[in-house]
Amino acid sequence: MEKRQLPEKVKEVMKKVINNSGEIFVVGGAVRDWILKKEVNDWDFATNLTPEKMKEIFPKNSFCENKFGTFSVVLKDGEIFEITTYRSEEGYSDKRHPDKVSWGKSLKEDLERRDFTINAMALDIEGQITDLHGGIEDLNNRLIKTVGSPDDRFSEDALRMMRAIRIASQIGFLVEEKTFESIQKNAHLIKEIAGERIRDELFKILLCKKAGDGIRLLKNSGLLAEIMPELLPGVGMGQKGHHIYDVWDHELEALNNCLSKNPVTRLATLLHDVGKPVVMREENGEKTFHNHEVVGSRIAVKIGKRLRLSTKELEQLFILVRWHMFTVEDTQTDKAVRRFIRNVTPEYLEEMIALRRSDRLGSGAKESSWRWELFKKRLIEVQKQPFSVKDLKVNGLDVMEILKIKPSRKVGEVLDKIFAEVEEKPELNVREVLLKKISELKS
Repeated sequence: MEKRQLPEKVKEVMKKVINNSGEIFVVGGAVRDWILKKEVNDWDFATNLTPEKMKEIFPKNSFCENKFGTFSVVLKDGEIFEITTYRSEEGYSDKRHPDKVSWGKSLKEDLERRDFTINAMALDIEGQITDLHGGIEDLNNRLIKTVGSPDDRFSEDALRMMRAIRIASQIGFLVEEKTFESIQKNAHLIKEIAGERIRDELFKILLCKKAGDGIRLLKNSGLLAEIMPELLPGVGMGQKGHHIYDVWDHELEALNNCLSKNPVTRLATLLHDVGKPVVMREENGEKTFHNHEVVGSRIAVKIGKRLRLSTKELEQLFILVRWHMFTVEDTQTDKAVRRFIRNVTPEYLEEMIALRRSDRLGSGAKESSWRWELFKKRLIEVQKQPFSVKDLKVNGLDVMEILKIKPSRKVGEVLDKIFAEVEEKPELNVREVLLKKISELKS
């Protein structure tokens, strides 16, 4: 295999450890990506030195706040390199964390505790690869395979099952047969894992180029039934009209076509029709899904809470699912368009447009139409007009001064009345005109 030079910033850190009689290797996903000639975003290292010794070597711009011995070096450009002392682990009674972590004595011992063969290789400063578990062969065969028994690895940390699906989705590999069978057998163990850890892996899957394929792999592995069972009733549920896929395949195709890089928008795209199986009714021999967006938004929030989404993320998820059913007819009034924007909020408008685009493509429709392009232009134009009471050229102080009243509900009622007129005729939003209108309201 061609030997390449590591980046200077990597070699510089490794040299300091080596010059102080230490061993240090690049390990984990960085080695995998290096071999695959992909961009390495996270350089991780393993060493035989303890964090205390590392602090002596890197006294400045470094810290250690990890009980498992991960020492962090902050580079001049702000990038952080994590250097972990060799360690061995024993017992995983909670299926999440090792019961005992001990300092390891060798690289061999450290690599044996890792999850997958393609993550269990090491690089020295000269670019020489240490591969004790057949990682290079599995890279060549494009396989995700555990180090040792898959049942043992997954019983140690059940999140490794999702990580297998995530890595396969990211780099386009297959999960090796016995490893995949083990995931199917042990999928129930994922319930032992905290929602935020599941969310982090799920978000990485959702951000893959073909995220829908990753979600399909989650379903086939049995993991989806444990983490988002609400999606499964859509499998095989046919749809009429412009749809060429059943509910399930439509959701996956929409996700595959989503251009947004926001993971919550990707999640909303996946879940936008999750309410359809709940509301489905047969009318004149055809399925209907009335109010599926209302029901679906509640289901989406329930899933979001399970995944420990923040309050802000839950708001975004709710809005995108709740209001994704909107019309783009050229006969819509500006008032109707403004009402749509108020529902979605300007903050999430671009994300909603991204979801709607993927929804169209996931239905087998064209990416755009003249009505859709006109609607997008109108979204821009109507926002140039007064959009809410705060956009008026007068305010509550003006109302109180002219009408000689104190702060009260009456102030808001006056402003609402004036805004209703301005919304119909934006040209009225001139301060002198509005001041006169307030004066005319004197009783």
